[in-house]
Amino acid sequence: MHRRRRTALLLTAALTAAAPLLTACGNDARPGAAAVVGGQRITVSQLENRVNEIRAAQQAAVPDGAQYEQAIARTGSLTRDTLHSMVLDRVLERAASDAGVTVTPKEIQGMRSGLEEQAGGAEALESAWLQQYGIPPERLDGNLRLQLQAQKLAQRLGTDTSRPEFWQALSEASKKLDVDLNPRYGTWDDEKSSRVDAVTPWVREVTGAAGAQPVA
Repeated sequence: MHRRRRTALLLTAALTAAAPLLTACGNDARPGAAAVVGGQRITVSQLENRVNEIRAAQQAAVPDGAQYEQAIARTGSLTRDTLHSMVLDRVLERAASDAGVTVTPKEIQGMRSGLEEQAGGAEALESAWLQQYGIPPERLDGNLRLQLQAQKLAQRLGTDTSRPEFWQALSEASKKLDVDLNPRYGTWDDEKSSRVDAVTPWVREVTGAAGAQPVA
């Protein structure tokens, strides 16, 4: 369980709070796109929907209003961290594809069953993934597929997900995909396969509270 959790931390943002509001003024360099990965757009709308999924799941898990406000206050980068995860997921998929790595539904179900047994049931596993990694229940199977991809890619490379060889494979995939972020969300570092904050004085973050409007 520990190793799988470590992998999840490497591949997804470890988020336990709801999103801030992100507002901007001025013209976007990529209207409607939060990022372009391999010529495919991740739209601002798709990003907002993913953030709102996390926020809704976390609000349902923390029904007390005061606790929810505290959770929001603890995190000021959910939108950017979520975009990082969405991009990195695509980078991992490209690296796995290049290495001939595939994952079957049976393998996903097997991994989930084992984790549910360790966690104490399906609901306990869903709660743990939400609290520790910011993965809402409806995204759990998809995330487990990514975990398996990462593990199998590392095995194919004769290493593990903490070693430079694994991240070098992601770096190579990242360069092939020519990742381009909308400046409001920072820039993408191919060598580290990671998002980097840029100095953007026209962007401001507003910490939301319970009942805040969706990300805009």
